[in-house]
Amino acid sequence: MSDKNDNATSQEITEISGSDPFALFHEWMAKARETEPEDPNAMALATADADGYPDVRMVLLKVADENGFTFYTNLESVKGQELAANQRAALCFHWKSLRRQIRVRGIVSPVTTEEADTYFASRARDSQIGAWASRQSRPLAGRFELEKEVAKYAAKFGLGKIPRPPHWSGFRVTPLRIEFWRDRPFRLHDRMIFERTDIKAGWQTSKLFP
Repeated sequence: MSDKNDNATSQEITEISGSDPFALFHEWMAKARETEPEDPNAMALATADADGYPDVRMVLLKVADENGFTFYTNLESVKGQELAANQRAALCFHWKSLRRQIRVRGIVSPVTTEEADTYFASRARDSQIGAWASRQSRPLAGRFELEKEVAKYAAKFGLGKIPRPPHWSGFRVTPLRIEFWRDRPFRLHDRMIFERTDIKAGWQTSKLFP
């Protein structure tokens, strides 16, 4: 990335102070879609179990708007159970090609039935069958066991419409804090924070030392 682009981005972060952070998020995501070779919408999702031990894994962002960041999963998976028990989560987007990352912390809520149905209907048929076949996060004797489950549900639904499994839906992380981080020479990185006290409050901005 050239110094010219770096300077323009630095000015951009400064000028956005006090405005909606989603505008900057969408701009960075648009650039990532141009430069990232694989899954620019991939994000690390961090949760915690009942004992406070953290878990983190990669998931795919499906919707980002003023309501938050939405992803879908098996509700009976480890992350599904942890989110049901503790409605707090953190996200991290990292785009190596841009030397940027965005960190999010916020409140988790389930998507509506209509949202889950609409998104499930948009998935590839094989992915829909997979949502029925996989008992996510539970012990698997071997690959053949999974393949048998896939074959069972493929036969069950045939060429008909595949309904959304009752154990499959989505979550939305509504942010209370969003940090925009951009690489700078000599580890003197740019860090801009947007924070609010609750999900209905206005955003406050500040800069952080790298």
